[in-house]
Amino acid sequence: MVYNLSVQNSMVTQWMSEIREVGTQNDRMRFRRNMERIGEIAAYEISKLVDYEEKLIQTPMGEASCRVMTEQPVLATILRAGVPLHQGLLNYFDKGDSAFVAAYRKHHRDGSFEIEQHYATCPSLEGRVLIIADPMLATGASLILAIETLLGYGKPSHIHVVAAIACTEGIENLLRKFPEVDVWAGDIDEELTAKGYIVPGLGDAGDLAFGKKEQN
Repeated sequence: MVYNLSVQNSMVTQWMSEIREVGTQNDRMRFRRNMERIGEIAAYEISKLVDYEEKLIQTPMGEASCRVMTEQPVLATILRAGVPLHQGLLNYFDKGDSAFVAAYRKHHRDGSFEIEQHYATCPSLEGRVLIIADPMLATGASLILAIETLLGYGKPSHIHVVAAIACTEGIENLLRKFPEVDVWAGDIDEELTAKGYIVPGLGDAGDLAFGKKEQN
């Protein structure tokens, strides 16, 4: 399933306008916080779909029957751009475990690029819900590689992908490879340039959150 969190008017649409708008983007703290907020909303929506069980809770005045999650999810992200979005997920699934993948686009002079991945750390995923955050789902190449890598740590019961902005082509590429995945996007754009950038998109999420980088 594909969920566009901007289909209905909500605070998500306000935050999306701010992370896209050139002037507001100059405020790195607001950019990171809005990414975090989008992650929080996605976490809340995903929390409706995980498994719960009845548990008897002792209060100061007696006992209460409450519904609690049967197991905490594993929250994964792609460094560095995904950190604020991951923090939003972690704010809500605060008892969840975390996984990290270091990957980036290695650009060539002809405008093409390939995904370089050098690092991954992850707990066992066997039978657990995996939620992986990447702010920009463009071609889907980095997410596909990240998921393939993480599946080496076990077979999840379900996989959710969270993105601030997703491109239709990237979603199609991802679901072609992993049709069972649910995609949660702050918004969905239709256009992807020849160099793999989303239009209108928002630019480079990592640079906007943490400053410009040099690629050696």
